[in-house]
Amino acid sequence: MPGLNPHEALIHLMVITSASDRDMTDVELARIGDVVGSWPVFEDFNRGKLVAVAQKCQKALHEKEGLDGVLAKAAKALPERLHDTAYAAAFEVAAVDLEMRLEEVRVLQLIRRALDLDTLTVAAIERSAKARHRMLT
Repeated sequence: MPGLNPHEALIHLMVITSASDRDMTDVELARIGDVVGSWPVFEDFNRGKLVAVAQKCQKALHEKEGLDGVLAKAAKALPERLHDTAYAAAFEVAAVDLEMRLEEVRVLQLIRRALDLDTLTVAAIERSAKARHRMLT
């Protein structure tokens, strides 16, 4: 898999989070589309390429380097100032169905490690996403 651009890297991290439990739910896929369609970091991304980028990620997961290769290439493609944004996007996908599976937790740990995020930043991102997804009842 050739190198990624920052948009592709962000999408790859969301896809591997969604696919971590081998069940990419419609809710998770819709959240990826929502993030790509509404977050300022994707302002100049062609949304028509989203499916192709997600498929590229799926293909990369089945190559020799697998998950480790996707993580390494995503981390390399992202400038440091976008590391927290990348984690926030991945966590957004994991939190959307209000059910954090063990596989998602593991992938999020790998993403944190690959992006070298500190504990306080991670806690703030996670708390914010949980607050956004909390329901009244």
